[in-house]
Amino acid sequence: MNRKLRVLLASPRGFCAGVERAIEIVEKALEKHGAPVYVRHEIVHNKRVVETLRAKGAVFVEEVDDVPEGAVTVFSAHGVSDAVENHAKVRQLPVIDATCPLVTRVHNEGRNHAGKGRQVLLIGHAGHPEFEGTRGRIPGGVLEVSNLADVAALDVKDPDALAYVTQTTLSVDDTRDIIAALRDRFPKIQGPDLKDICYATQNRQQAVRDLCQQVDILLVIGAQNSSNSNRLWGIGKETGIPSYLIDDADALNPDWLINAKTIGLTAGASAPEELTREVISRLGQFGDVTVEELDGVKEDMHFKLPRELA
Repeated sequence: MNRKLRVLLASPRGFCAGVERAIEIVEKALEKHGAPVYVRHEIVHNKRVVETLRAKGAVFVEEVDDVPEGAVTVFSAHGVSDAVENHAKVRQLPVIDATCPLVTRVHNEGRNHAGKGRQVLLIGHAGHPEFEGTRGRIPGGVLEVSNLADVAALDVKDPDALAYVTQTTLSVDDTRDIIAALRDRFPKIQGPDLKDICYATQNRQQAVRDLCQQVDILLVIGAQNSSNSNRLWGIGKETGIPSYLIDDADALNPDWLINAKTIGLTAGASAPEELTREVISRLGQFGDVTVEELDGVKEDMHFKLPRELA
């Protein structure tokens, strides 16, 4: 095997602090309470993570009604609506909330704006669990904005009493044009400072932009239903290089590598590092692989566990 394959790893990639915290919450809950522990929705959008936790005794359910009486219940990192939280209280379920603190901050911002009489616009992807949870946390509901056409079509109560919040899996670059259009149409609209955008989303997207300048193809490890993984894949496509979103090493198609000498590899915020190692191992079946990691932002963010588990 004489073929040389150079693999460039994006940095940072993979787990963010919110995902690490959510997984640790389920593991600690299992240690403290024993199996089973019930988790509403996937704790994060990754099959390997879900399967690993399921093997340890986590049971994943779609709704609170699917949780047996009195069973320990964990809310996923994406957050839940007031209705879901209230329903769990009515059922007197012992709940541990694994909502990412950055998502909670968006909830609080939206509530604050609504409390001051502002109509709230939510920038994001309707149907995504985080979007639905945030929508259900803001009194009076929200107006959905996912693209520039939505901005043009907005029908607001008072253009001088508006605010916006954004889904955390969108970066500054994802929302820049939408926010500019909102400010152009509604000059008095209130919104978060750019520093309030999720650091992990922004860092991973910038790392992929840097990576794409140096590679022949891009492989993004992440779930098909992962918003941030899909966005990383989209950035690769925007740069014009062949880009592929794969769940794991088994999804790698050798035909993609035919003309590739340098392969860019990254992983969404819900993808464990073991998946990256497995993809590198699989690439080794098609050539002599050398691996280099790009310089990138060093992340040292760490979120505290809920007091029930601290």
